[in-house]
Amino acid sequence: MLNKEQILNYFEAINSTGSTLLYFDNVPANAEPKPHISLAKPIPPQILAEKIIENKIINEEPEHIKTEFKSPNLPYKTLDELRNGIANCKQCILGATRNKLVFGEGNPNADLMVIGEAPGADEDEQGMPFVGRAGKLLTDILKAINFERSDIYIANICKCRPPSNRKPMANEITCCEPYLHKQIEIIQPKIMLALGLTAAEALFHQQFKMGDIRGKFLNFNGIQTMITYHPAALLRNPNWKRPVWEDVQELRKMYDELVK
Repeated sequence: MLNKEQILNYFEAINSTGSTLLYFDNVPANAEPKPHISLAKPIPPQILAEKIIENKIINEEPEHIKTEFKSPNLPYKTLDELRNGIANCKQCILGATRNKLVFGEGNPNADLMVIGEAPGADEDEQGMPFVGRAGKLLTDILKAINFERSDIYIANICKCRPPSNRKPMANEITCCEPYLHKQIEIIQPKIMLALGLTAAEALFHQQFKMGDIRGKFLNFNGIQTMITYHPAALLRNPNWKRPVWEDVQELRKMYDELVK
């Protein structure tokens, strides 16, 4: 289990080698430094450990998400088994800073699966996806195309909240990826809706521009997947509500074609 002493040991090990690294995958008691990203200016291990414990991880971005696709290799056959199996996950630093793991919720036999980025403060507090302001907007969007939340399944790329709602880092996405893939494998949706570039890029292991892919269907392992703006982006940019409305109408049309 990650704790302050282990984190401090890790950064002291880094400091002794003359490196200053931002994040890591796992932190054993006698940690060996595993380089990912170098910081421009060294930070004393004690201060950096304190920042992590206090949910104040520095918001540096990795080069990009990995491009190699790996199928899930998990033994679970149901969503409940998977939820219980990963409940105490500490594969990345978010396991130490989260309040609650946000697994996902909805119809386990849903034909439509909605995939977001990561939990926010409200989700971290309640342990459920999309329950804050962006969640209310998502509910309204779904209702506008005749879906109730109980009809679909909602999950995120990352199951734990990144500190200060920053964008998930590459190793955090990588750690959670098998869990999401297993959810998709168990649910077997006929169509998916990816909300935001982070979700789209994590699913397809490619860099995109929203203007190039918004409103289009991409094929994720045989599943038609629509990409559009994240509801949180609509709260910041109301002008994007119209294109999202256009996108979800196309989503509904495709859904009706696939689910007969």
